[in-house]
Amino acid sequence: MSLDPPAYVLSLQNNIRARPISWEGAVRAKTISDADLKKIKAIDKVRKEQRKQTIEEDVDTYTTLLLGDGEKKSIFESAAKRTDIVQYMLVLTGDLIEDIPSLTQSLVKHPHPYKPLLPLLKQSNNAEDPIPLLTSSVLSSLLSRALIAQPKSTPEIDEALPKLYSYIALLSNTSDTNLQDIGVQEYSALLRTSKSRLQFWEQRKETLGPLIDVLRNAAGGRDSDSTLHNGSTAGGSSIRSTADASMAANMKVGGGVGLQLLYHVLVVIWQLSFEGKVIGKGLNDEHDIVPLYTQLLRISPKEKTTRVLLGTLNNLLSYDQSTLMPAALPAKLPAVLANLKTRHLTDPDLLEDLDSITTLMKDYTSSQTTFSEYSAEVNSGHLRWSPPHKNADFWRENARQIIEEEKGELCKKLAEILSKDWQNDKQVLAIGCNDVAFLVKECPEKRQQLDRMGLKARVMVLMQDENESVRWESLRAVGEWLRYSVDQQQQ
Repeated sequence: MSLDPPAYVLSLQNNIRARPISWEGAVRAKTISDADLKKIKAIDKVRKEQRKQTIEEDVDTYTTLLLGDGEKKSIFESAAKRTDIVQYMLVLTGDLIEDIPSLTQSLVKHPHPYKPLLPLLKQSNNAEDPIPLLTSSVLSSLLSRALIAQPKSTPEIDEALPKLYSYIALLSNTSDTNLQDIGVQEYSALLRTSKSRLQFWEQRKETLGPLIDVLRNAAGGRDSDSTLHNGSTAGGSSIRSTADASMAANMKVGGGVGLQLLYHVLVVIWQLSFEGKVIGKGLNDEHDIVPLYTQLLRISPKEKTTRVLLGTLNNLLSYDQSTLMPAALPAKLPAVLANLKTRHLTDPDLLEDLDSITTLMKDYTSSQTTFSEYSAEVNSGHLRWSPPHKNADFWRENARQIIEEEKGELCKKLAEILSKDWQNDKQVLAIGCNDVAFLVKECPEKRQQLDRMGLKARVMVLMQDENESVRWESLRAVGEWLRYSVDQQQQ
């Protein structure tokens, strides 16, 4: 799934190619040697075929020009004070890597292929500075090929890849959508091997975080209780119609996110999802990935975005069902999948992934009892308004088992959930208080046991919470406690 080069970078490169450079002045100033100038002139502003022939006849010489050797400096080091030359040579190097495989292979095999380039990433703190921007483009292109050509780790790749990721993270974390898109596409070029994906994940606070923010903005930033976790929306197709109309007008989706940027971010996460066995739990714990992707499926404006969303979910759910499946049911993923099946979708990969996820969901659902579903949700550490919470029959049948099984492990986990502030998702506290109310109501003789776990003290504190739903559910829980205390006194 290759992406077109960023238009912003192409424009910058074309602008630099068109600028005149005083090469002879650089020779007179001894910035570059006369021999270097002859090599550059031989491939500068000539037809691609002629350039390719010239380099293929002397690959080693041009490798030394660009990267240096033990005795001779790289052109990027010798011309460091001439920004116009450095910019031009970065553009030229990018062209050569794309067009001349024999030179690219030689560059990758160089003892220190990234040494002259890495310092250029730090030449400026300005994200729009051409030199670091062009350097990251060259390094992304070179490293992506090196990662495939050299499956085993090398000290050079181990040093360069984290540094490049850190620079790209700065681009993806800006407010400039052009720079964001450049960064995302450079990530995509690199994430073609397991090694590069695992390194990206290791640096996820700086690499992945800004991308998830883009997806959350695209999802609309809606309250999770109203849209993220409901199976359908009012009017059924209204969200999709709105997204289509918006895209037609200005190529934007929810939160003002550009459709192109959204698609490119989704491709990066899809590439990362091939390490689902390693990253599934982290994506669930840190980013609530299944509800987020379920919402994005609801509003996906194009078949290509739907395809990548389904491909990612299929990878993640296939690799790590025990962690991610419990989040899929409360997020109403099966209902969204059923809705997708009613649409006229034609992409064969999309349809295959849709069938695969639907089968996974059916198999999982058929293997779950309501108790095991509730247990899995509590053990996931994140409560949602799934069916058991408001089902009185469920509590009549299961409250005692919840309290007694494994010496109250589920209640201890519930107390742990309620001990957090959940500042960004207050409904978790409301749901927890709801569950405590049902436990006390169905098993009043277990109140002391629940009290010893800290549940009573916590729900009493939550009666003062700023969130109305939390206050209401905590008041109901405390009310159950008090009701049975009064009943006992009257007896």
